[in-house]
Amino acid sequence: MRYHKTITLKNSSLCTLRNADFNDGAAVLETFLLTHSQTDFLLSYPDENTFTAEDEARYLKEKSYSQDEIEILAEIDGKVVGTAGISKVGRHCKVKHRAEFGIGIDQKYWGLGIGKALTGACIECARVAGYRQLELECVAQNHAASNLYRRFGFVEYGRNPMGFNSRISGYQELVYMRKEL
Repeated sequence: MRYHKTITLKNSSLCTLRNADFNDGAAVLETFLLTHSQTDFLLSYPDENTFTAEDEARYLKEKSYSQDEIEILAEIDGKVVGTAGISKVGRHCKVKHRAEFGIGIDQKYWGLGIGKALTGACIECARVAGYRQLELECVAQNHAASNLYRRFGFVEYGRNPMGFNSRISGYQELVYMRKEL
């Protein structure tokens, strides 16, 4: 699956959204580690990462050839400032209609419209891939993210009060959201 689009951000900067591929391995890994150090709302901490730049490059190469999964990066002036992607829940008949969505953006670029653009791009790609449902998990206290997802039509379908165990704040409630495509 291929994706490429240039958008104008709220601050009038141009941002390119495109497939992350093999050559982006080091930059995407650097952005992953940065975004996971900037917020307590993502799944893991930077010190839990086991990927090397080469591992990330191979992972991105696989995604770039996939017909039903994608990793999209947001790039401003040649710098990767965020990523988002969709991954299949599974290949078995009973779950092959479902995909999972994840996103991370460098905090310096929050509020410019990148999250909105990446979310829209992933929804579009999920539809093209033939998925019928897109799913995500969001920390309940992450109001900006949950409001964004609701604007795109995601609805809550459950909660896990002990979904994450944060090193900083203890247990965090996870909100499970889904969007029919």
